[in-house]
Amino acid sequence: MILRVIGLAGGLAGAAGLSQFPEFSQQYLQRLGGHVDALTAQLVDFDATALEAGFGREEMLLQMAQTPPMDGQAAMWRRTILRHAQLSDDLDALRNASPVARLTMPQRVADTDIARAVWADFQPAMPLSAAGAVAAGAGFGAGWALLALLAALVAVPFKATKKPRAQPFKRKPPAIKGEPPIAKPRLVAETPSHIPRLSGVKR
Repeated sequence: MILRVIGLAGGLAGAAGLSQFPEFSQQYLQRLGGHVDALTAQLVDFDATALEAGFGREEMLLQMAQTPPMDGQAAMWRRTILRHAQLSDDLDALRNASPVARLTMPQRVADTDIARAVWADFQPAMPLSAAGAVAAGAGFGAGWALLALLAALVAVPFKATKKPRAQPFKRKPPAIKGEPPIAKPRLVAETPSHIPRLSGVKR
């Protein structure tokens, strides 16, 4: 009974939490688009500066890395280029996926800075969409299974050390002794010894 109550509590918590993912992912998508646009603008300016100096992007980065005052800037720009590529891939994947399909793409909603900014302004809402209902159902099942499993694992040591319940002593009823069996008399044909037997005479 206790495991059922714990499992139900875990299921409700999982449903309440995961049901907010569609709305959270939608707000994340909006902020993600803004970050990609800002990074794109920075890279356009960088490429324009490199072109004015007669270099391409990679050549400009090599020149900066070989110049001691600019070597740190080269590493920073390489991180910016890598971040732009990763966020652009996430943006394309999320835009092309349906709200239900986004439930299977948590790795696309994993940028720490963007997620923190979304969470700071996030307001939970009732899951009225199909994606919210699917997420709530999945969260209920996952929360129930996870919390019930944890409760069962915690209870294992207590079950192992629990002493077996002593059985009440039952006194055996006294045995009823029966009367000894009466021996049946043997019938022996007795022939009187005092009567003489005559030869040839049948009795």
